[in-house]
Amino acid sequence: MQRPFIMVAPNGARRGKAEHPALPISIDEIVDCAADCAAAGADALHLHVRDADGVHSLDAGRYREALGELALKVPGMRVQITTEAAGLFDVGAQLDCLTGVAPGWASISIREIARDMDLAPRIYAACAEQGTEVQHILYDTGDVALLRNWRGRGVVRPGQDGVIFVLGRYAAGQVSTPDDLRPFREAMPDATDWMVCAFGPAEHDCLVSATLEGGKLRAGFENSLVGPDGRPHTNNAASIAALRSQLEGGLS
Repeated sequence: MQRPFIMVAPNGARRGKAEHPALPISIDEIVDCAADCAAAGADALHLHVRDADGVHSLDAGRYREALGELALKVPGMRVQITTEAAGLFDVGAQLDCLTGVAPGWASISIREIARDMDLAPRIYAACAEQGTEVQHILYDTGDVALLRNWRGRGVVRPGQDGVIFVLGRYAAGQVSTPDDLRPFREAMPDATDWMVCAFGPAEHDCLVSATLEGGKLRAGFENSLVGPDGRPHTNNAASIAALRSQLEGGLS
C-alpha cells in the first residue's frame, strides 16, 4: 500500500496553552513545530494564525508572514491555510483573507460560507482565479448534500474537489470511532481526494481505518491532545510519530 499522506493540524482556532503547554501559538512556535512534525513524518501543515493576544485570526499579513517563514524553514512541506470563522468572522472577512493571502491551498467550511449566498460564489471564483486549491470542510452528510447542490449550480467550480470529513466535534469527552466515517463514504462514494480528521483518544485508530479505504489523514492538537490510553502526547511531533508507527504496524 502507498505511504499515506499526513497533514498536521497543530493548534486550531480554540485551544490554548492552558490545555497543553506545547500547543504552538506564535508564528515562531508554529514554524518550529512544523519542522519537528516534518521530521516525524508529516507531509503538510494546516495553518491557523493567532493575533497578539493569542486569539484566532484571519489577518492576511500574519498569514503571509507565517507562510514566508515556513517556506524558509520547511520548504518541502505543503501548507494549507484555514478560513475558519470560529464564530468570530463573517463571510466577507473570509473572502478578504483568501484574496489578501492568495494561498496555494485553503480549507473552507461550506456551512460557514452558506451564511452569505451573495458572497459564496465569489469565494470559489476567487480561489479559481488565483489558483488556490480548495479543501471543503464537511461536518456531516448535510454538508455533503450542500456541496453536491453547489456543484450542480456552479457555485463550486470544476476541479474544486478536495474534502475533509470531520469525525466528531469539540465536546467534553468526545470519542470518535472508525465507524463515524461510514455515513460520509456512503453519501460521497465518488470522492477521490478526501481526508479525515477525528476527535478524541481514538483519533489515530480512525485515521488508520481511513487509510485502508484510501483516505489522506489529518492529525494533531487541533483535534486530539491525547493518545489511545488517554495520556497527552508530549507535542504534535510525538503524535505524528505515534501515528506513523501505528500505520506501519497496521499496514504491514
